[in-house]
Amino acid sequence: MRNWQFFLVSLAVALVAFFAARLLGNDYLFFAGYVVLQFIVLATAWNILGGYCGYVNFGSAAFFAIGAYTTVVMTKLPAFANRHLPEDIAALVGIPPIPVLILLAGVVAGLVGLGTGYLTLRLRGVFFAIATLALAVVLQTLIVNWDFVGGSRGAYVIRPATVPVLGINYIEYLFLVMLVLVVVALTTARAIERSRLGFGFATIRDDELAAEASGVPTLRLKLVATTLSGAFMGMAGAPFPYYIGFLEPSSAFGLAYAVNAIAMPMIGGTTSWVGPLLGAILLGTLQQLATVTISSAVSLLIVGLLLVFFVIIAPNGLIGLWQQVFGRKSSEADEPEAPKPAVKTS
Repeated sequence: MRNWQFFLVSLAVALVAFFAARLLGNDYLFFAGYVVLQFIVLATAWNILGGYCGYVNFGSAAFFAIGAYTTVVMTKLPAFANRHLPEDIAALVGIPPIPVLILLAGVVAGLVGLGTGYLTLRLRGVFFAIATLALAVVLQTLIVNWDFVGGSRGAYVIRPATVPVLGINYIEYLFLVMLVLVVVALTTARAIERSRLGFGFATIRDDELAAEASGVPTLRLKLVATTLSGAFMGMAGAPFPYYIGFLEPSSAFGLAYAVNAIAMPMIGGTTSWVGPLLGAILLGTLQQLATVTISSAVSLLIVGLLLVFFVIIAPNGLIGLWQQVFGRKSSEADEPEAPKPAVKTS
């Protein structure tokens, strides 16, 4: 299936899922479904760098927060313009719609990813992972001390009750927007996996020194990976202030985003675009069920237990487990039957 066909089919499936959720008439499905879809985008974005290139990124929460605070900045611009600009100019400044905010957040987070990659991608292994973790700490410190976006106090973002054009409430609208973003992220990851860019990423993951010796532009490819990964993480965070209503540094830079962004691809499988999708659906659904039935504090415990289980039982994730079980059966079925020894008669 070509990429444009995959995009159209995925979009059709997403719209069917949206209207099916509306028919059920339960608003909680949209609240919980939004979180699961958000994690699908985050896991897919992490996998572009961590799975395809083999560079583990512990700074996922930082890029997610960049997207969220880009939205906060844009929502505060009209009030800032009314106080400091002439009336005729201030009247032109408004809050962009959610799709525009997602694009802006993607651009900002992508540029940060590009700069971060240029500074840190000469590091490898655990040193790169520590550098990305340090990035999250630095950015959180900057946000805590930035009064324009609320600083440590946080900031309110009031969402409208309905969307006039579509005639649906705003939570349903956010769910629909995130569905479309999931389709775009999965289509991009699938296209990368089947392209020369994906093959270049695979050479870096398998043996970066050998790839450099063979003439592969490893630094350029890694910069592309960090930019795309950071951009999609920022896009995932852009609608979050409207979803949560009140954004503070502890919620935007939450440990759950950094942990889930790594755990979900590892549980699903990091070598294919399907892995983050499966891992995010499985882990995100279990977390939402645990939040409703037990407590939200159990969510990270579920992540840890599943991660330990898959590291021991299926280190290549669900996809690797599937290939190991069913691939072995199919190969055994395809093997020709050994000839029987001839019976010697006297």
